[in-house]
Amino acid sequence: MKRKFAILLSFIVFAFAFISCSSNEVQNTVSEEIGIDVSSGSELSSSDTHGGFHGDGVSCTALQFSDDTVLEEIKNSSNWKEFPLDETVQAIVYGISEDTYSIGPYLTDDEGNAIVPDIQNGYYLLIDRQIDQEMDILSRASFNLTVALYDTDTNILYICELDT
Repeated sequence: MKRKFAILLSFIVFAFAFISCSSNEVQNTVSEEIGIDVSSGSELSSSDTHGGFHGDGVSCTALQFSDDTVLEEIKNSSNWKEFPLDETVQAIVYGISEDTYSIGPYLTDDEGNAIVPDIQNGYYLLIDRQIDQEMDILSRASFNLTVALYDTDTNILYICELDT
């Protein structure tokens, strides 16, 4: 009986430790990727179409924050830029349509709709993970990048990866 109790207790402790460690796995991964601590964020949504032989796909995670701690880190980082989006990020996230041409969006769902909601006020970060960074991002045949957008009106951070 003591042995069964010890095994059961060990299983409970192991399960609790596993759940505790994995509960912030997304936040830890995002923190490493974008260079700021997002451990206080609550995951609102997550999607990922990466897979297959080459690992191509789109992933996007949304984290909600209850205070301005992350916003202060973003403001103090020289890597983040304040809205409006530059042309490259605009094309990647929402697309650009003009009389003579259109480009993007590239961060889309199965129906081709932008997966990041329209953000009016915020900050953004573009991380180019392409090996050859000589060419303009939008002129390339493939993309390997991360875009992070922080909506200051809702305190939601969107972190999206695009690999083609």
